[in-house]
Amino acid sequence: MATGTGTQAGAGTQTGTTGRTRGSDTRLSTGRAGSGGGRLRRGLLAALVAAAVVVPVSAAASPNVPAPAPATFSEDATSRSRYAANSANLAEAARTAEDADRPGRAARLRAMGSGGAAQFLTFDGRGRGRAVEVFGELESADRVAVLVPGSDTTLDTYERFRAGAVSLQQRLQAEHPRTAVVAWLGYDTPGTVSTTVLSADRADAAAAELAPFLDRLRDISGPGARLSLLCHSYGSVVCARTATGSAVSDMALFGSPGTGAGSARELPTGARVWAGRGSGDWIGNVPHVRFGGIGFGTDPVDPAFGARIFAAGAVGHSDYLKPGTESLDGLAAIVLGTTTASEADRG
Repeated sequence: MATGTGTQAGAGTQTGTTGRTRGSDTRLSTGRAGSGGGRLRRGLLAALVAAAVVVPVSAAASPNVPAPAPATFSEDATSRSRYAANSANLAEAARTAEDADRPGRAARLRAMGSGGAAQFLTFDGRGRGRAVEVFGELESADRVAVLVPGSDTTLDTYERFRAGAVSLQQRLQAEHPRTAVVAWLGYDTPGTVSTTVLSADRADAAAAELAPFLDRLRDISGPGARLSLLCHSYGSVVCARTATGSAVSDMALFGSPGTGAGSARELPTGARVWAGRGSGDWIGNVPHVRFGGIGFGTDPVDPAFGARIFAAGAVGHSDYLKPGTESLDGLAAIVLGTTTASEADRG
């Protein structure tokens, strides 16, 4: 699912977890004819899901660009020391890309570091790249939103992801100054036009990195900070497979194709689970089914899933965090904890 939340994220141990799958159609055990019919049904279903997902958008190329190894830090490294070291690494990555005759990547990296005020907790310029950027004063924030992007989010498409984070931070600060937004490009996102976007394999690997990151983030945020996970498109599959412990109070799934779970109660979190989808979002046409590890099952905005619903208005798939939208207001209210009683009681 293409991220582009007007927008569309990383440290941690890279250890994958086993994806959850549903049982096979029992009709497959009724003999040769039934087996062939089952295979045909599954093949047609996979083709249907793939067509629904990949036709509306095109994949973004991420060249295998050389770059220096990322900076390393001790466990007690301060946020400020990380920002400084990663800024230097980003600048070196831009020079390396230029020397490798990759002017497009070099220009995008320079844009990421322009002005010298960027705050990267993590940066890795190799290949598709990874970056975790902070907007606001994390150490004093008592409301922290973590944005998790979907497919085709790389250093080559980073500007759209950053734009959404900036938009959210400006919206939050207008109402509550002690807020911060963390744009978490901390995993290898799947390509929109690929088979990887139809399974949870990338999400499992990402969840194994996101969970420990959230624990560390709570430690370096302001005292008693309230953390919220805002998860777009394939990022909602990542969040739904992340064990959040007590680090996260709210999880919002938007533009979601499903999570692989049948209900919000099945998710490994004690957070309040929210879901929203704009009336102009093509993701609503994706079949909400799951067979043999393909597809993501129950629609999170379906009452049967049991999530709290937030209003997303008429936005399209890439517009949830655009200024002035109802969806941005709804997500900001979740982060700030200012949803009305009637909204909080839905689902």
